[in-house]
Amino acid sequence: MDNVVESLRLELTANADPAVNESNKRFFKEDVKFHGVKNALTGKISKDYFKKIKGLEKEEIFDLCEDLFSSGYNEEAFIAAEWLAGISDKFSEGDIEIFAGWIEDYIDNWAKCDSFCNHAVGDYLVMFPGDISHLKGWALSENRWMRRAAAVSLIIPAKRGEFPDDIFEIADILLEDGDDMVRKGYGWLLKDLAITRQKDVFDYVMKNKRRMPRVSLRYAIERMPEDMRTEAMRKDW
Repeated sequence: MDNVVESLRLELTANADPAVNESNKRFFKEDVKFHGVKNALTGKISKDYFKKIKGLEKEEIFDLCEDLFSSGYNEEAFIAAEWLAGISDKFSEGDIEIFAGWIEDYIDNWAKCDSFCNHAVGDYLVMFPGDISHLKGWALSENRWMRRAAAVSLIIPAKRGEFPDDIFEIADILLEDGDDMVRKGYGWLLKDLAITRQKDVFDYVMKNKRRMPRVSLRYAIERMPEDMRTEAMRKDW
């Protein structure tokens, strides 16, 4: 398996399209690195290579994924995130520390953050909910992507109405964050919690709307009925 990442990179390079590369960059304010492979093809390559590595020990797969993350290419970070989600049954308590290190060292845009945290990190936290406390530390980080990760790692369980107390506590910490990516991240988290806990989220918004950035507020109420959205957006102070 020593050459699996080298072989994967050769395949990505062979399928690179400069037009796709330039098109992808339009979605980012940061400098980003792409091979220039279409998303659907990247997904197919990811699945093909996952068949080759899924039987390895967790530590070996983690090493391969770190190699992919460390390249800086978005397609490789996506593949690493997909592989990690595919082996979530191998996760063990304490892996959150490894994940935090990868976010700190390798995550440098919203796409990498969300593809890794929504699924692999989220799966871990459902398995080991006691480690959700780590997210509250991430929310205090100087690293903007750690702070966004604190929110978006709970997106999937939020849709099921899980961990509301933790979600509101994380939102409290991020409430007046000055970074747009973080504001959108926790607003998105509240929006998905509102799928099953609409009243709770509405009450939270109404309580905090004087302090809450408008972009976070708009995200949080996006799926609510028009009358609730109107009331939440009204400046009544």
